[in-house]
Amino acid sequence: MNRIVLAHLAALISALSAGTAVVATRFVIGEADPLALVFYRYVISVLCFAPALPLLWPRHRIEWPEYVRIAGFGILFFVLFPWAFNASLQLIPAARGAVGLATIPIQTMLVAFAFGREQLTPTRVSGVLLAFCGIVVAFGAAAFGQEAASIAGDGLMLLGVLCAAVYSVFSRATLMRHGPIFVTALAMIFAVIALAPVMAVQGAFSLPAFSSKGWIAVIFLGSIAGTVQFSLFMWALRWLPPTTTVLYLTLNPIAAMALGTLILGEPLKPELVLGLALVLTGIFVGTGVVTALRKRPA
Repeated sequence: MNRIVLAHLAALISALSAGTAVVATRFVIGEADPLALVFYRYVISVLCFAPALPLLWPRHRIEWPEYVRIAGFGILFFVLFPWAFNASLQLIPAARGAVGLATIPIQTMLVAFAFGREQLTPTRVSGVLLAFCGIVVAFGAAAFGQEAASIAGDGLMLLGVLCAAVYSVFSRATLMRHGPIFVTALAMIFAVIALAPVMAVQGAFSLPAFSSKGWIAVIFLGSIAGTVQFSLFMWALRWLPPTTTVLYLTLNPIAAMALGTLILGEPLKPELVLGLALVLTGIFVGTGVVTALRKRPA
C-alpha cells in the first residue's frame, strides 16, 4: 500500500474522528467558555505528544523564522479555528453549523486558486460542489428552519473555516520540511502558550468544573480527537493536495448525524442517506478516484 493510498485513508479516518468530535464538543460546550475549552483540549493533546516529542524532533537545524511560522500556524489552526467553531455552536443549531463547516473544501479551493497553489479543474470543482450539496440535502431542513439561528453564529463558523482553509493551503511546505506530526505537536504547544495569558487574566487556571461526562468528552477531544485526529490529518496533508485532503472533511457532519442514529437511537432519515451518497460521490469524483478507474487498463 503506497503513501498516497495511506494518505487518503488517514484523511478518511481523521474526518470520521472529527465528526465524533462535533458531538463531543456540542455535549460539553455548555460547561465551559469556548476559549477555555480550546485551551484544556490542547493542553491534553500536548501532554499526549510530550513523551514522543524528543523522538519527533528533526535532526536538521530549524531557523527561528520557521519557529515563528509554525507558531503562526498554531494560533491560526489551534486557537482561532476551534474558538470560532465553539463560539458558533453556542449561537446556532448544530445542523446549521454543519452546513457552514462543509464550506471548508470550497474555501480551501478558492484560497489555493487565488494564491496559485492549485488549479481549478472541472473534476475538483465538481467533487467539492457534489459534497457540499450532500450536506445541504442532509441538513437543509434542520439548518434553515430554525428561527433562533443567528447571523453572528454563521459568521463565526465561516471565519473559523477560512482559518482552516488558509492553514491547509500554506502549511503544506512546512509539514514536508519538518514532518507533519512534529509540526502538529509544536503548533499545539505554541497555541497553548498563546492562550495561557488569556486564561490567566480570566482566572481559568484552576481545575475546571466539568461534570464527569464532560471530563470524558474533553479528554476524548484532547487525545483521540486531538493528538490522533490532527496527526492523521496533517500526515495526509503532506502527501495530498489541500483541496483533496479537506474534501474528506465533508464527512464530519454526516458522521455526527450517523453517530446520533447509532448511539442515541435517533431515526435514520432518508435525507441523511441521500446526503451521504452525494458526499461520498463528491469525494470519489474530487479526489480523482473516478478518473483513475476510467484510465485503468482492462
